[in-house]
Amino acid sequence: MPKNNFKYISLLLLLISIGCAKRGSITGGDKDTIAPILKASFPKNFSTNFNGKEIKLVFDEYVKLKNANKQLIISPPMKNQPEISPNNASKILTIKLKDTLLPNTTYSFNFGQSIEDNNEGNPYSQFKYVFSTGTFIDSLALNVKVKDALEKKSDNFVSVMLYEINEKFNDSTIYKEAPRYITNTLDSLKIVKLENIKAGKYLLIALKDNGNNKYNPKSDKIGFQKQYITIPNDTIFEVELFKEQLQFKTIKPTQAAKNRFLMGYEGKAKDVKITVKNGADIIPSLVTNFPKKDSLQIWYKPIKTDSLQVVIGKEKYTKEFIVKLKIQKADTLSISPEFSNNLPLRERFALNSSIPLVKFDKSKITIFNKDSIAVPFETDYDEMNQKLFFNFNKEPLEKYKITLNPGALIDFYEAQNDTLKYNITTKNTSDYGNLRVVLENVKRFPVIVQLTDKDGKIKATEYSEKNTTVSFDAIEPALYTLRIIYDDNKNKEWDTGSYLEKRQSEEVIYFPKEIDVRANWDVEQPFNLGG
Repeated sequence: MPKNNFKYISLLLLLISIGCAKRGSITGGDKDTIAPILKASFPKNFSTNFNGKEIKLVFDEYVKLKNANKQLIISPPMKNQPEISPNNASKILTIKLKDTLLPNTTYSFNFGQSIEDNNEGNPYSQFKYVFSTGTFIDSLALNVKVKDALEKKSDNFVSVMLYEINEKFNDSTIYKEAPRYITNTLDSLKIVKLENIKAGKYLLIALKDNGNNKYNPKSDKIGFQKQYITIPNDTIFEVELFKEQLQFKTIKPTQAAKNRFLMGYEGKAKDVKITVKNGADIIPSLVTNFPKKDSLQIWYKPIKTDSLQVVIGKEKYTKEFIVKLKIQKADTLSISPEFSNNLPLRERFALNSSIPLVKFDKSKITIFNKDSIAVPFETDYDEMNQKLFFNFNKEPLEKYKITLNPGALIDFYEAQNDTLKYNITTKNTSDYGNLRVVLENVKRFPVIVQLTDKDGKIKATEYSEKNTTVSFDAIEPALYTLRIIYDDNKNKEWDTGSYLEKRQSEEVIYFPKEIDVRANWDVEQPFNLGG
């Protein structure tokens, strides 16, 4: 054979062998996506006349438990949680019961997403183990939709409960006892099914609680059906979660500065009356909000004494505290603007004061535009929030110079401002968008119409007592969520509900889609409230 031919044949064989090697290479195979399978259980799933203390679940592969403390739902709830072992991977899970089981009762263990295969973490989704201590398995079911009364997005891990209406039940039962039946929305469900229920009359509630299955108004959200429901029932019931407004109650004040107390409270502080006394003498005082806290600031005039009395009154609530005084630094007056540089056309220029203001000398305040022409204005002071507003007609693409000369502002302790100067500008109207909302099928008035951002923060609000067209002019370009609130008590704010009063929260309706407001655009959005 010629030498050149031998070279070509050798090269060909080499290429063939490489190709064969590639075709036969080990890749590890496809990823396992199959969930574990229950091969057997002892006693068998759906057993009756159960009287044991131990359950064994046998799977076709090694499994592990993940977040069982959150995912596992036992209905009816047990006072003593069962012990599930082992903690490591195993083909057998053992459940040791530590509770005394109720007679003639169907129990269900819904493991949610907690059982996974050991290798890939594929969950055995919503696996249920069911048994009855009686002669049959209760098989009725109820579907429940859970939503938030105010926010568009609902909480996760909300418990949905049924309390049996019998001779032992009263309105306080949900504060003291666990429910008869329970399930949970876990981390994603909006509609849940309560299963293995017996026929009867029940109270339906939902709780976003700490896991003890009892209602604590201080920390929990609650939703409830006002009327008792009967089982069987094929209705999809809806419950709306809200945080109740607590009864007004105060915490003992503490001294925060030389002449200022800080006092925490529960409930609403509106219309509270607070008096500071030294023996029989009333000390001049003022009360303001403490920013972003459920606390009040109590400002009082300087006095030489070891202690002061603080007397609180609101409706039927009265309380008196004695606060011992310590040597502390006095508060000093400082003024800061709500907006610096750019002032949105929809907003008012405002100044925040560190100490409440009590006197205003308008003659020592000036506002000039860029042409040095004086701009007429009025002021408006929000004492509770220590905020001074300036009301004047703002023009687009304008510059304003605001000057407060010494003595324009005097605080509660008779200190006055130094010279304050602020330069602010406004943008062109083309930098904003205009939104006109046309309300259709409004059931009643008045209504509060609000725009919120993606985090639920309110960006703009309008109030309508009869108009079905509501305008939001000169708003920042953004994606907005639109909602209306039926303001049934006409106080211009959303009011929560009350379980004991059997009162639901004021109704909130969301527009189903986000609204895209763009610069230099006019948007008209119909909003049908009758759906």
